[in-house]
Amino acid sequence: MRNARRCSLSIGLCIVLIIGPAWSRTPASVEPRSETGQLQGAPWRIDYPAHWNGELVMLAHGFEPVGTPRPDPWPGNKGSEALVKAGYAVGQSGYRSQGWAVADAIEDTERLRQRFVAQHPDTRRTWILGFSMGGAVAIATLERLPQHYTGGISLCGANLPGDVLAAEMLTSLVAFEYFFPAAKGVPEAGLTSPAAAHLPQAQTYDAIEAAVQANPAAAATLAKRLELQPDELADTISLHTLVFQQLVTRSGGMPVGNTRTVYAGFGDDKAFNAKVRRITADAGAQAWVERELGLTGVLRRPLLLQYNHDDPSVTPRFEPIYPALAARAGATPPPTTLPATGEGHCDFTPGQVVEAVSTQSRWAKEPTR
Repeated sequence: MRNARRCSLSIGLCIVLIIGPAWSRTPASVEPRSETGQLQGAPWRIDYPAHWNGELVMLAHGFEPVGTPRPDPWPGNKGSEALVKAGYAVGQSGYRSQGWAVADAIEDTERLRQRFVAQHPDTRRTWILGFSMGGAVAIATLERLPQHYTGGISLCGANLPGDVLAAEMLTSLVAFEYFFPAAKGVPEAGLTSPAAAHLPQAQTYDAIEAAVQANPAAAATLAKRLELQPDELADTISLHTLVFQQLVTRSGGMPVGNTRTVYAGFGDDKAFNAKVRRITADAGAQAWVERELGLTGVLRRPLLLQYNHDDPSVTPRFEPIYPALAARAGATPPPTTLPATGEGHCDFTPGQVVEAVSTQSRWAKEPTR
């Protein structure tokens, strides 16, 4: 475009050829900059590079427990600085609510994207990037609003439809109750009960940890079934309690049941299935989960997935669920899973975050891919 040959064709054409699109021009300032604010109750942040490559990354953060103090202004993700140095603009919504706020996150992220594009109509490509719970936000956004995105990336993502997520949480909580009956500090009605929703997080964790420490054999059996190390069990059950209670609160009832579930992998499965607590789902809550947290597998934009080794929050049994859903739906193109990296939950270096986005950007330039 910078070969200004045959300038005599027209002055206007010469100007376009020489100047090029707005995103290719060096800005007046060579320093990166940030903007922050609020959009309908959601804090937000946009980081601009010194030399913009014309591409926008909308970044969706993970689960934030209700009551967590919120910084003002909204801070950048640990990968933001590296993305900005690589030339990307990065937009991040803090969401207007905390907890399992997937539905709010989709809307709040879309409002911020619209704000950015209105001010920068020359944006060439837009990517949705999510971490942990934000992975589900990214995938749902890509399914529902494909016209606004070139593609998506889910890193360490909880890439599960809402009903599957709720069932997984329920399984771990009723299994804990089975292996550690009458655990001191745990409500008699169990961790799925309304009473558990009112326990402070620290108190819930302490009660679970004490029960686990008191019965190492039961802890080992449950940890093996949940694909955890025994020392990860208390943290995981505590997290599952928080998430499950969030689903109950947001859906207005019990979002999943297990009256017909036949469990396996818990040692003496016959005894487990005979004695485990059975719970009936609320139809209205089930409908909410399907509507607000549903994933269909229908993709019309490329999606890249990447996980971590030994992640106690997103264990290996979760990883094939969304690709299988996409395969059944005939997703075009199907999602691509990169080799796992790092150790633990969301253990990506800033460089690896940039590489994931850059990989999608390179692939977008390969029409035969």
